Amino acid sequence: MSEDQYLGNLYQRFPVTVEKALGSHVWDTDNNEYIDCMGGYGVALVGHRNERVVNAIKSQIDKVITVHSSFYNKTREEFLQTLINNAPSGLSQVHLNNSGAESIEAAIKFARKFTGKKKMVEKVSFSPYGDVNSLHDAVDKDTAFVILEPIQGESGIHVPPDGFLQEVRKICDENDSLLIFDEIQSGLGRTGSMWASEHWKTIPDIMCLAKGIAGGVPMGVTLVRPDILAVMKKGEHSSTFGGNPLACAAGTATLQALTQDGLIENAKNMGEKLSNGLEELKSKHAIIREVRGKGLMIGVELKFEVKDILMEGIKNGLLLLYSGRNILRFLPPLVISEEDVMKTLQILEKLLTNEENRRNA
Repeated sequence: MSEDQYLGNLYQRFPVTVEKALGSHVWDTDNNEYIDCMGGYGVALVGHRNERVVNAIKSQIDKVITVHSSFYNKTREEFLQTLINNAPSGLSQVHLNNSGAESIEAAIKFARKFTGKKKMVEKVSFSPYGDVNSLHDAVDKDTAFVILEPIQGESGIHVPPDGFLQEVRKICDENDSLLIFDEIQSGLGRTGSMWASEHWKTIPDIMCLAKGIAGGVPMGVTLVRPDILAVMKKGEHSSTFGGNPLACAAGTATLQALTQDGLIENAKNMGEKLSNGLEELKSKHAIIREVRGKGLMIGVELKFEVKDILMEGIKNGLLLLYSGRNILRFLPPLVISEEDVMKTLQILEKLLTNEENRRNA
């Protein structure tokens, strides 16, 4: 029975029925194998069925699955301690939730309550990414907060100009506005550093996390300065499932995999190899406009829509992600090997050559 008749038309669907996965590989119901450069939109951060995560989930299931945060739980406590040990300086309190959307929602609510300001809550304004002058014009003493991704993901993997994040921090400080970083896609080692904002030595007041934080189990986290969270009264913000032991067990295992198994260093090294290889392809193929990103968060902007490349990738054993109509986005698991990176580049070479030949025919 097709899922489409139940799920509606909300998602871009690909003709692959996934049966199983391991590391950076996926198999469909016909046992076709794929290199996964989509990574569940970044969720498969530490690899599909990461051994640490699987063992943690199995162990926790035999104890208890749900414990509301009105009770205490040792699994949750261990996760919180592990998280804070790796969090940016000063972000030492946490709200646990279930997704990126919930993490952002909590951040906005906390910022509104702490500052007492309504601008960016009741009145939202936007500033072009990387444009300091525009941001100066948009932010004033009535602005509650500024929220941005240290590296933009959905819009096509845009790395900020040098000095931009530091200027944003300065503008927020001058206007008594809070700085919120959305590290849902860029955080947790994805860019070759634990936090993307570390590349520019900038610390926010609030940080939002989700996607791969629990190795594939749904989880969201809002890291907060203690003085900000202190303004919230009991009952003003809650979550039924947030901080459940199953997600927390998986979260601890994920953080251990990142910090103890060399995955952040692998993201840096494999990211460099992939980026260098993509730059070589750019020199050969005029249809590539730009390669950009850090670590294993990479975008390749083409001069035409990428849909055919995505579909041909599937036929050649490669799962690719998109960002808009003309950008290929790479968010592979951080366990990806050099062999898989090289094979990915070989397949891309073939796809790009075929596409150029088709367009020039």
